[in-house]
Amino acid sequence: MVIYSQAADTGRVERFLLAAAVVAVAAVVAVVLERRRPEAPTQGGWAVPAQLDRADFARPDTPWLVAVFTSATCDSCAQALQRSQVLASDAVVVEEVEVKDKPDLHRRYHIEAVPIIVVADREGVVRTSFTGPPSATDLWAAVAGVRDEGGGDAHPVA
Repeated sequence: MVIYSQAADTGRVERFLLAAAVVAVAAVVAVVLERRRPEAPTQGGWAVPAQLDRADFARPDTPWLVAVFTSATCDSCAQALQRSQVLASDAVVVEEVEVKDKPDLHRRYHIEAVPIIVVADREGVVRTSFTGPPSATDLWAAVAGVRDEGGGDAHPVA
């Protein structure tokens, strides 16, 4: 025969309720602290110039410039340059701006990441850009799109 003491049961219930209350308070504190935690810092993206001085680049009178800012140590830069070179024609000059060969241009245009591709019109206004290597299709479409917007006399590929 087992005899239960009402005092023993009351002690167990009190300990259980106390433990449950501590867990509930800890959960509420954790939620409040998580909500107060500031957002993680993020990069706002790399700076891309809005205007280029066409005199800094080859064939400044050409209707379109595709400037490919690169580094010799960057694997994806080679892809970006290769995809851009297909656009070269009488109306489109494609120029590689490698950081060791032309550090002054990287500084002047505040290029901090590569590859960056900028497509500028005859006046040097950057009409579109890519940070990182674009697909050939995306690059072709972007150049065709800005050419059509400008109503220019340029065809991106001869």
